[in-house]
Amino acid sequence: MFVRIVKMGFHEEHIDTFLAHFDANKHKIRAFEGCQFLELYRDKTNPTLFFTYSYWHSEEHLEAYRHSDLFKSVWAKTKPLFNRPPEAWSVDTLESLK
Repeated sequence: MFVRIVKMGFHEEHIDTFLAHFDANKHKIRAFEGCQFLELYRDKTNPTLFFTYSYWHSEEHLEAYRHSDLFKSVWAKTKPLFNRPPEAWSVDTLESLK
């Protein structure tokens, strides 16, 4: 399992559109084969910055999602709302304390 972190900045006037679009698709993304967890975060000091954290069973599962019609549809509607290029990281969990 590994974690995918995506940082996205939005034009302020597009935030409600992004949030509605995320809400409409979050269950589909979470139900995609290999996705084990999905969360959306908002920066406390810059309300135009958002982060998604998703846990994936394997890199192959993430790549299958990234090449899916679902991703293409979500990304096509999200990308025009950005105020900066998105950043993404794939990281391995070394420790987790709960």
